[in-house]
Amino acid sequence: MDTPRSVVQYHVNEYGYIQVTLAAIMQKREITRNRLSKLTGSKYDVIDRYYKGIDITMADLDFLARVCYVLDCKIEDLLVYKPAEDGR
Repeated sequence: MDTPRSVVQYHVNEYGYIQVTLAAIMQKREITRNRLSKLTGSKYDVIDRYYKGIDITMADLDFLARVCYVLDCKIEDLLVYKPAEDGR
C-alpha cells in the first residue's frame, strides 16, 4: 500500500481543488436555477452559489443529495477533483 500524502505542508494550489459542475448538468437537463430551487426546497442564493461555483468552502451534503435526487445524477456528476498542475 502506498504511503498517504499529507496536505499539512502544502499550499492549496499544490494539492488541487474541487470543481462544482452543477451549471453544466442543469444546462444539459434544461432546468433553471429558479426551478431547481423550487424542486429541492433550497433558497435561490444557495443554488446560484453552487451554479456559479463561488464562495463554497464546505459542501452541504443534504443539499447535494437533494440535487442528485431531483436531477437524477450522481455526486461525481456534480463534484470533480482537479489535481494541481505539474510545476506549481
